[in-house]
Amino acid sequence: MPGQNPRTTVWLLFFCQALMNATMVGQVAMGALIGHSLAEDKALATLPMAVQMTAVMVASIPASLLFARFGRRAGFVLGALFSITGSLTFAAGVWQGDFVLYCAGAVPAGLGFGIAQHYRFAAAEVAPPDYRARAIALVMAGGVLSAIFGPELVKHTRELVAPTLFLGTYLVIACLPPIVLLLLTITRLPPAPARPKTRTPLIEIMRRPAFIAAAGSGLVAYGTMNLVMTSTPIEMMLCGFGVDASATVIQIHAFLMFAPGFVTGRLIQRFGIRPIIVAGALLTMGCVAASVAGVSFAHFGIALGLLGIGWNFMFVGATALLATSHTAEERVRAQAANDFIVFGTVACTAFLSGAIHAKAGWAALNLMLLPALALALGLVAWQAMRSRRAATA
Repeated sequence: MPGQNPRTTVWLLFFCQALMNATMVGQVAMGALIGHSLAEDKALATLPMAVQMTAVMVASIPASLLFARFGRRAGFVLGALFSITGSLTFAAGVWQGDFVLYCAGAVPAGLGFGIAQHYRFAAAEVAPPDYRARAIALVMAGGVLSAIFGPELVKHTRELVAPTLFLGTYLVIACLPPIVLLLLTITRLPPAPARPKTRTPLIEIMRRPAFIAAAGSGLVAYGTMNLVMTSTPIEMMLCGFGVDASATVIQIHAFLMFAPGFVTGRLIQRFGIRPIIVAGALLTMGCVAASVAGVSFAHFGIALGLLGIGWNFMFVGATALLATSHTAEERVRAQAANDFIVFGTVACTAFLSGAIHAKAGWAALNLMLLPALALALGLVAWQAMRSRRAATA
């Protein structure tokens, strides 16, 4: 809206992000369980999530073109429409007991969620420079509401349309994106960026140390988190826990993914971007330690809690670092390239999660996080060294 305070805009984006994230949190809580029940080959239990994350990756390129041509509002409206379509297709797959149709619903759902990832970039664009890191973190903190609401929605609606489990849940989830559409009508969003007379080659942007470290940290943050999170409901089921227990653990995890967002921006302002990314990697290593230590409810809760905080520090830090790697004219292409890399990795981990868990087990799946985290720490150290050299020169 004309003359809207940037902080008001950021809060509206916060609620849009919360509602869009709720559709994903609910899907995480039940998607692998539904896949496990519908797929003949149980190694394919996480295939719907893999398809959804592949669609998130695919969305990054056309979304960037849409944002560049028509602005943020048009893109976010299309994302909400995709999300509605995905939820209704999921519902049809559950109703028919059709695994292929259920997987098909993951395509529009993933496209909608992929477009929704740009709410954090929109926050960076409307915020003044000294408020940018906090704006990014705050919009991502919208996931706090989804972390509370998403699993509770699953718990209270899974038998709404008995005897078909989870059908009612998807019908309720389909009602969330229309609320986003209403919020977008009162949100001031940046117009399409001016087209520069000369365009910096994308490969040149991607060669910058800040871009490499940001994309590398982001893909490790999201990839490691998704690898463990996707298989957690299955492992808990195999350990004798019910749907409510696994939904509660996912709720703890999702809450701690986003709750630190209220302070992560301030921590970045005080300590810097790179130390926060490093702290996130160390917390994720703590998740690995808790996961291999035992399979009680407490072990699952502590592990997934640490995983959530670690993801927040790493991903918010990576997003803030990405904002330093490009100019205003380059932003849409840099953001699209970053999300293509990050969510391409997430799609791979979503598929591999079920296969690794089925073939190698829970402990081996968790230990696979350690080399990736070491890579992220190495990239951050390398970028810091390059930055110091450039400043000296």
